[in-house]
Amino acid sequence: MNAPVVTTPTPTRPRTPLLDRVRVPADLRNFSHEQLKQLAEELRAETIDAVSTTGGHLGASLGVVELTVAIHAIFDTPDDRLIWDVGHQCYPHKILTGRRDRIRTLRQGGGLSGFTKRAESEYDPFGAAHSSTSISAGLGMAVARDLKNARGIKDDRHVIAVIGDGAMSAGMAYEAMNNAGALHSRLIVVLNDNDMSIAPPVGAMSAYLSRLLSSNSFLSLRDLAARMAKRFPKSIERAARRAEEYTRGMLTGGTLFEEMGFYYVGPIDGHNLDHLLPVLRNLREAEEPESGRGGPILLHVITKKGKGYAPAEASADKLHAVSKFNVITGEQAKAPPGPPTYTRVFADALIGEAERDPSIVAITAAMPSGTGLDRFAKRFPDRTFDVGIAEQHAVTFAAGMATEGMKPFCAIYSTFLQRGYDQVVHDVVLQSLPVRFAIDRAGLVGADGFTHAGSFDLAYLGCLPGIVIMAPSDEAELLHMVATSAAIDDQPSAVRFPRGDSTGLVLPERGEILPIGRGRVLRDGGTVAILALGTRVADALKAADDLAARGLKATVVDARFMKPLDTALIEQLARHHEVLVTVEEGSQGGFGSAVMHHLAWKGLLDHGLKFRPMTLPDRFIDHEAPAKQMIEARLTARDIAATVLAALGRDAVGAARA
Repeated sequence: MNAPVVTTPTPTRPRTPLLDRVRVPADLRNFSHEQLKQLAEELRAETIDAVSTTGGHLGASLGVVELTVAIHAIFDTPDDRLIWDVGHQCYPHKILTGRRDRIRTLRQGGGLSGFTKRAESEYDPFGAAHSSTSISAGLGMAVARDLKNARGIKDDRHVIAVIGDGAMSAGMAYEAMNNAGALHSRLIVVLNDNDMSIAPPVGAMSAYLSRLLSSNSFLSLRDLAARMAKRFPKSIERAARRAEEYTRGMLTGGTLFEEMGFYYVGPIDGHNLDHLLPVLRNLREAEEPESGRGGPILLHVITKKGKGYAPAEASADKLHAVSKFNVITGEQAKAPPGPPTYTRVFADALIGEAERDPSIVAITAAMPSGTGLDRFAKRFPDRTFDVGIAEQHAVTFAAGMATEGMKPFCAIYSTFLQRGYDQVVHDVVLQSLPVRFAIDRAGLVGADGFTHAGSFDLAYLGCLPGIVIMAPSDEAELLHMVATSAAIDDQPSAVRFPRGDSTGLVLPERGEILPIGRGRVLRDGGTVAILALGTRVADALKAADDLAARGLKATVVDARFMKPLDTALIEQLARHHEVLVTVEEGSQGGFGSAVMHHLAWKGLLDHGLKFRPMTLPDRFIDHEAPAKQMIEARLTARDIAATVLAALGRDAVGAARA
């Protein structure tokens, strides 16, 4: 008897009769209360279906469906400014703001960005992909509005910033709130708290208090009391104000925000439109923005990541970022088994070093799985530190540990390390502290696009005195560089490596400690030398094969180090070759610039050497498949060969693109 055939059910597109009527958010303002509830369910179904075909950030978007509907139904967007912090929860927002017909192009070449993007829509007043920027940007917009009104230019728009609880771990958010409280401009901050459960604090009493506290009658009474208090001596006025704030704080938990100058409302259930709509309406009508009165308000809403989709709700990370998946089962598409990622190789190498050295510790800024440190944490929970979205703190925290003889590895994406640059300079490099930076996502990063590309680390670190900078050409080299970094105990060091799968090499049991500032010759040639850094070495070797087929034997060198340079090797290449090409997956001002600077001062560019630095172009490369991004950047093997041939004045037909 044959076994029954098991088939995976094929999902069908959801029926969305109300959503089909929405072209722009203004259409929502004609819907009844009950219709908005149905619209939210249809919007959730559409979001799930769209992300199932493209992949992307699912859980966060599902958590803000009702909030998105409520804000667009109550406020007059795009005239009212709506800012989504980070932007990875903006998919429902994109669907409601005229981009539904393109929502299945999310993160695809030529399609919609996975984040908010000013160039994409007037409904995205501020682009975001790094966290904790919304309150600062919103305050800037609010103050600009107030200044216009002071000049007699009527501007009555509201500014709403939606920030998640994770983004509130960054100091920038508190810096902005502190400034907002002092400036007293009207700004509405919605704290989307998806870490709490929807429990007793978010019930009928809390909803009633929130409606009461946000109502015109309560605010008018509060304003009257404030005016009366001003007739009292200053000490009594301050006491009265504090008494009112602490009373409300005890009822609602908002004392911290009140102390920073915000009027606190909440917490309320962020999935209950019966609660959201009246409170948002009260906040909209409480004060006219052009009056300059009222000050900043914080609305605290409780949501659940992955809300309304069982596989996401059941997931430990609420299906934060997903590949394509089956809507019915939640099963994600799996690529065929391949080599480990560079991130995995780094994590395993660090674990191996930490097994032998108890002073090694690992630090990350809210990206334990992204940097591979979740694996390290399972083995060494007491030696792993996730400091939240706080790159500045992460760097200086690591510096402090280094002063006491620990060996901190600070694992941060290249694009996020930019946020801690002053701390790298002032707290690490100036003091020659041996902090080890593991810089993941160096170079182009595919679907996440230019906001997450690690384009600049070679330039912004390479200009700093006394730091060692390494870039592995393959995973075995990464193993060696982790070991080398662990052994450097008198200065800071950095290892940059790309996103994606490694080459599949058989790895040694342990990395070797490399001689600092020494490259390696992989292939000897004659007329041409190709000096490559990092994973561009593989394409340099392919380019050498192409050139050999044309009768040109090329020398290929793996630089290994951007700093210090292997100056002796570079000078030898310059003296014995007609053409010297450097190749790096980084911006102008990085490795090639450092090589050229050295050659210029040695006088080796004075007598006919044809030097060509190949870098990422001086523009941002949008989201696309990684291989296509590399073609657009002109850093493929074909481009390297074409550069050599052009330098020699030879016909590059078949090697170059117009």
